[in-house]
Amino acid sequence: MSILILHTANASRRRHLGRAAEYAKRHGERLILIVENPTWEREFADRVVAADTSDIAKTVAAARALVEDEPEPVRGVVTFVEHSVPAAAAVAADLGLPFIGERTARVARDKYAMRQAFAAGDVPQPAFGLAGTVDEAVATARRIGFPLVMKPLIGGGSMYVRRVDDLVELAEHFEPIRRGAWDAFRYDPLHESALARYRGSIMLEAYLPGSEVSVESLVVGGETHVVAIHDKPLPMNGPYFEEVYYTTPSRLPAEVQARIREITAAAHRAVGIRTGATHTEFRIRDGADPMILETAARLGGGPVYQSLLSSTGVDMVAGLLDLALGRQPDLTSKPEPEPTGFYLFFAEKAGRIKNIHGVEQVNADPDVRELTLYRAVGDDVEVPPDAGQAHGHVVFTADTVSGLGDVFDRLVKTLRLEIG
Repeated sequence: MSILILHTANASRRRHLGRAAEYAKRHGERLILIVENPTWEREFADRVVAADTSDIAKTVAAARALVEDEPEPVRGVVTFVEHSVPAAAAVAADLGLPFIGERTARVARDKYAMRQAFAAGDVPQPAFGLAGTVDEAVATARRIGFPLVMKPLIGGGSMYVRRVDDLVELAEHFEPIRRGAWDAFRYDPLHESALARYRGSIMLEAYLPGSEVSVESLVVGGETHVVAIHDKPLPMNGPYFEEVYYTTPSRLPAEVQARIREITAAAHRAVGIRTGATHTEFRIRDGADPMILETAARLGGGPVYQSLLSSTGVDMVAGLLDLALGRQPDLTSKPEPEPTGFYLFFAEKAGRIKNIHGVEQVNADPDVRELTLYRAVGDDVEVPPDAGQAHGHVVFTADTVSGLGDVFDRLVKTLRLEIG
């Protein structure tokens, strides 16, 4: 049989695709990939089909033609990239294969629809609203209060997400964020319909002080299994919210972690996620209920997968493929999780990479488990709000969770992008 992966080009998913290829080989299955303008992805698949994945109808047509021509029956559909979730849902529905429903896939990508679903399900979340003009933004700000966060409705990777603290900052930054929030995601299959539905508006949310965590789960038959919680030890106060440093297992009190698990399951029910992998973000405030930021119907990106695998021993890629093929995923964790962290590194300024310093030293570090560069010398890079993702990551371990901070500090001093 064959496994079909719907993909949007993303250098941080190399490990995901590599593990999927290993899984397929072990089970004697073919791995087929549909992606626009394939390059390095070809090494992991038995067959690669180039298609316009920014168009759901064209993606479904490409999948249908592929199935008719494929020597083995396609028995599972998966994706590892958030922007491909709606297309994967449409393809699965067309082929009669397991996946989340098409409506759920859209709600999990549409931040305003998600907020409405959370509200209907009594899931604790920040106050929110829409604004298409500065005047509308001012009216919304007066209702939800400052500080507030502006963000795209179909965005990802914290692109064009910005905190503003008063009316002066709101007036100054609203239009650049609003324009970027739509122009940067033209490749997204929901772009055209969302732009028409919301008439170019963006989301405004109350800014929540406190720390942030991410939650990685597998949903099996409607039941949520939280596999790991990653803390984000560095302050994330804005104005932009690039994610730099994660650690697991979480150091939050047991009762807070239990509440996070409870809210994560409630969020999945509210959105309608009954199968697959999810990546959920929370803000944690002292003495207050955790507040959900969003839940995505896909695996955590980049180093999240490898960090979780190193710490818990649970293979989320294999689990997701098991669910797609009707198998029972193995959720057996290590008796004690191994303290694991990762560092996502960004350039200090926009420009062209002249050199990447410290690669040999990082690879030789005994605490480092993986160094992956998404960019190479000669590549042009951006900084927030224009940067859609980091430029690489390092996964590392330590004897204790607190010891991860020492490794992180060492890596920050060692690894550096020289920008011309």
